Amino acid sequence: MIVADVVLDKAGVIKSCRIEGHAGAGPKGDDIVCAAVSVLARTALRTLSRVEGVSVSGFAPERGAFGFDIRAMSAETDFAAGVTEFLLEGLRSVAQEYPEYCIVRVRT
Repeated sequence: MIVADVVLDKAGVIKSCRIEGHAGAGPKGDDIVCAAVSVLARTALRTLSRVEGVSVSGFAPERGAFGFDIRAMSAETDFAAGVTEFLLEGLRSVAQEYPEYCIVRVRT
């Protein structure tokens, strides 16, 4: 089971994202749920890291664990809000389609 924990600030903009676990929806290397969640989270991290005024740090301490934290956001909050919406919509879509393999938790 993959658990995606997303923390938002008061304005609804992402502050952090943690992804842990293995879906088990397919063989290692061919798991569509793991692939979808990984691509969504990595794309959000890479997109935010390219925005001027946004400082983000990512980490992947071991297989099945990935995350990132927004350390500072001095500008482009509208853009970051769009990235947040994209990530949440994607993660929720995966969890809705594969509820036995993925859970998304969002808190502020």
